[in-house]
Amino acid sequence: MPKVHLLDTVSGNIRSLVNAIERVGFEIEWIQSPEDLAAAERVIFPGVGHFGHCMETLSKAGYTEPLKSFINSGKPFMGICVGLQALFTTSEESPSTPGLGIIPGTLRLFDPATKSVPHIGWNSAITIEGTEGSFYGLRPHSKYYYVHSYAAPVDDSLLADGWDVATGVYGEEEFVGAIGKGNVFATQFHPEKSGVAGLRVLKAFLNDVRISPLPDIRTAEPAQKSESRELTRRIIACLDVRTNDQGDLVVTKGDQYDVREKSAEGTGQVRNLGKPVELAKRYFEDGADEITFLNITSFRNCPLADLPMLEILRQTSETVFVPLTIGGGIKDLIDPDGAVHSALEVATLYFKSGADKVSIGTDAVIAAEEYYASGESLSGKTAIETISKAYGNQAVVVSVDPKRVYVASPSATQHTTIKTAFPGPHGEEYCWYQCTIKGGREGRDMDVHQLVKAVGAMGAGEILLNCIDKDGSKSGFDLELIDAVKGAVRIPVIASSGAGVPEHFVEVFQKTGSDAALGAGMFHRGEYTVRQVKEYLARKGLLVRDVEEGGDV
Repeated sequence: MPKVHLLDTVSGNIRSLVNAIERVGFEIEWIQSPEDLAAAERVIFPGVGHFGHCMETLSKAGYTEPLKSFINSGKPFMGICVGLQALFTTSEESPSTPGLGIIPGTLRLFDPATKSVPHIGWNSAITIEGTEGSFYGLRPHSKYYYVHSYAAPVDDSLLADGWDVATGVYGEEEFVGAIGKGNVFATQFHPEKSGVAGLRVLKAFLNDVRISPLPDIRTAEPAQKSESRELTRRIIACLDVRTNDQGDLVVTKGDQYDVREKSAEGTGQVRNLGKPVELAKRYFEDGADEITFLNITSFRNCPLADLPMLEILRQTSETVFVPLTIGGGIKDLIDPDGAVHSALEVATLYFKSGADKVSIGTDAVIAAEEYYASGESLSGKTAIETISKAYGNQAVVVSVDPKRVYVASPSATQHTTIKTAFPGPHGEEYCWYQCTIKGGREGRDMDVHQLVKAVGAMGAGEILLNCIDKDGSKSGFDLELIDAVKGAVRIPVIASSGAGVPEHFVEVFQKTGSDAALGAGMFHRGEYTVRQVKEYLARKGLLVRDVEEGGDV
């Protein structure tokens, strides 16, 4: 197999990139020292997280000048995400830290006043007029997976300097989605997480196919014919994973978090809706934009390195090329032999096994309580803070499990209330949303507004907003809850709990500012497929990512 050298400076989920490169027919060689760059023939530099941390890591390890020399040698070089950002002069994220200076310009923060930041999801990379054909496999009708808060604005000087630029649009801001000149190519999006479209880009770079003919658009599906340069509506498939009574790991689904079958004789077996790796692959092939695994089993007597979810991630990442989130057990752990592992160590092991994001639940509530008890000061020691500092805010999702508490009037509680269109059992017209821990089994004296504001301050990049009252109901999402949380934070919010039919996804996107919507039981039971939901959204005028077949990849 032909080879490519990979420069990794602790970039999070490197396993998926390795799997993607091997999928398109190349073998990885790791750059172990700055001296290795001189012997490399082609290099890929991926990165996630903080611009300043990335550049300081390169500098301390002695890579800065050798990397510049490699790029100036004319050999093929590709940067991914922060690997693209490192090519620029500097970034507002760390103004005092210089970039490599290969591309002139400064990266700027997206305006959070008008949209959720980070920019997370599937967007375009459409080549600016002047480039004939497909630029490194990019196609105007494809969508690519982005996750970043800072971006390079589109500047005419880049074109004047000979750079080919492909752009995306987020809100009112146009930004560089991919850029190339001579031997240099870089993407702000993650090709290894962008499905077939992303694999096509990697294959083009690795085979030095800078320009190739575009496919005949007349053969495309109708939904693909619109070159809409905006963020698509994300559909996420969620798999609750636990051991059944026989000790096997299975995908299950609860009704208000109860995952056991009910019968006239009482409580029965854990619902078994399939095998995690097989279902994840099916949902990827069906067009799911992300896959979330929620581990609802506590492996108390299992050493960290042997946790079963690690192997599930490893196997899944070999065939699933969209973002993977893992939730459950992301906290400080003690092995049976007494070895102590920090939440950051736990997260790092999950990232190395194939996860792109980790989801934190109970520990986020506890951290928020401590945050308010200390006068809203940050300790720097919570799981959210340590993981987001190391891997970036986009790597941390907070999973919220609230339930309604009805009150007669706002004055009846100190918590933030809403006036509801669905009165309580005694006609109460107001309610507040109580946060729970331990899988919804224990309520806390904290409302959802307090929690999301606290975790946002700590560095969470996304909120997975469940609802105990709606779980398993098939009655639709709690739109009032989603609206309340979207009004409280600027980070993206994923709507969860209650989806039963495709209309519920249309409703949540049209009536709230939800950034994504999650489905579980309706997919596992085969009542609807991910593809059917996305086709329905498209018919209703909502932009979705089309499913691209493997074809020549």
